[in-house]
Amino acid sequence: MAQLEHFTTPVDTVVARMRTLDETLPARDGVAVFNRVYLAVTEAVDRRIDSGRFADPRAAITLDVRFAERYLAAVDAAVREGRPPACWRPLFQLRRHPGVRPLQFALAGINAHIGHDLALAVVDACRTLDCEPADLEDEFDRVGDLLVTLEERVREELMPGPDLLQIADPLTHLLGAWSLDRARDATWSAARALWALRRMPDVAGEFTDRLDAAVGFAGRMMLTPLPD
Repeated sequence: MAQLEHFTTPVDTVVARMRTLDETLPARDGVAVFNRVYLAVTEAVDRRIDSGRFADPRAAITLDVRFAERYLAAVDAAVREGRPPACWRPLFQLRRHPGVRPLQFALAGINAHIGHDLALAVVDACRTLDCEPADLEDEFDRVGDLLVTLEERVREELMPGPDLLQIADPLTHLLGAWSLDRARDATWSAARALWALRRMPDVAGEFTDRLDAAVGFAGRMMLTPLPD
């Protein structure tokens, strides 16, 4: 069977931006740790789009790109003015702290991006595609499944071992209560609520601000410096 010709898509553009960040940021930098995780997810989504794994490629591309743009906008805000959204501030503020471990950086970034950015990206995509959140649920679930798989791999690779030490390690207790599955479910509810509130901008803005602050608070707890 002949290979499908690959055309440059908006997903390729955001992947290129993340690869540039990967090449320029110090490896131990907390933003770099999350960026490597997110780059792997975005590349996986891109491969699945190219191979026809999404029933609606346009919807998948739109959601993926709107999602990535939220993270890249936070990076740009931190560079320009040092004031990214509240959900991202703990990661940018503590990105070089020697007492914060790589797993904390990775999961704090996932927390910010899933807990806040994904809900807004669903609304952004619905506006772009002129559709309802329910029309994007399959794409949302497929991207979420990839993230859950990657989170498991990240925990395995970055969690200290051996197993007996993991039980006593404070990192295990600090991050053990956070679940990407629960965060994803909450995000879908938040996206639906924001869509329902789209004609009430004041209420939607207040809801978004509170969501941003709550996710940022959780991220700050996840980045608590730990002893060696």
